[in-house]
Amino acid sequence: MEHFESWKDLINPEFYIKLGGFWLVMFIIFAETGLFVGFFLPGDSLLFISGIYSVELISATFGSTGSGFLDTTILSTCIALCAILGNEVGYWFGYKTGPAFYKREDSFFFKKKYLFQAHDFFEKHGSLAIIMARFLPIVRTFVPIVAGIVKMDKKRFLFDNIFSAFLWSYTLVFAGHYLDRLFIVEFGIDLKAHLGSIVLVLVLVTTLPVILKLVFGKVKDREENSGS
Repeated sequence: MEHFESWKDLINPEFYIKLGGFWLVMFIIFAETGLFVGFFLPGDSLLFISGIYSVELISATFGSTGSGFLDTTILSTCIALCAILGNEVGYWFGYKTGPAFYKREDSFFFKKKYLFQAHDFFEKHGSLAIIMARFLPIVRTFVPIVAGIVKMDKKRFLFDNIFSAFLWSYTLVFAGHYLDRLFIVEFGIDLKAHLGSIVLVLVLVTTLPVILKLVFGKVKDREENSGS
C-alpha cells in the first residue's frame, strides 16, 4: 500500500493506482471531469499508465479474464462511463448556475463578454469543443460546465460526451497497454521502470496547447485593447 509523502504524489498517476487501485482510478476520472476541484488531478497520464497496469487492476478487482485485450477493454469501458458521468454532472452544474453568471458584474477574474464568446463558440463548434477538450488537461474540467452555462443542446452534448469519452479512454488506455507490451518484447524495456519520464512527456505534450493558447490569447487581447 502506498502512503502519501509529498504534494508530488498528487500529480503522480502511479501513486493513485497503487494507493486505491481500480476504484480510486474511477473516482479520479469522475472528479477530474465533473468537479471544480478535480482540475489538478492527472487525466491523460493516469489513463495511459492505467493501461500499463490494466491486467493487474482488473485481476485485483474482478479477477482476470485471462486475456490482456479483454481486461484492457473492461478497464477502458469503465473509465469511459465514469468520464461520461463526470461530464454530465459538470454540464448539470453549469446549466443550473448559468443564469447567475449572466447576471454577475464584471470583475478581475470574470468578464461577461467571455461568456457570450463561449456561447457563440459552442453554437458553431460545440461538438469539436467537447471532443478536443477530453485531451486537454484543466480545459476538460471546465468545458462541460461552460457548455451547461451557455445552454448547449442536451442531446447534442450527451452524444458528444459519450463519443469523446470512449475515444479518450480507449485511445490512451490501449496505447499504454500495447506500447508496454511492445517495448518489452521488441526492446526488453519495461515501461513501469520509466514512469516518471513518461508522465513528464505526457504532461508537456497535453499542456503545451493550453499554454500556447493562453499566451497568444493574452497577446491578442493586448493588441485589441491598444488598437481600440
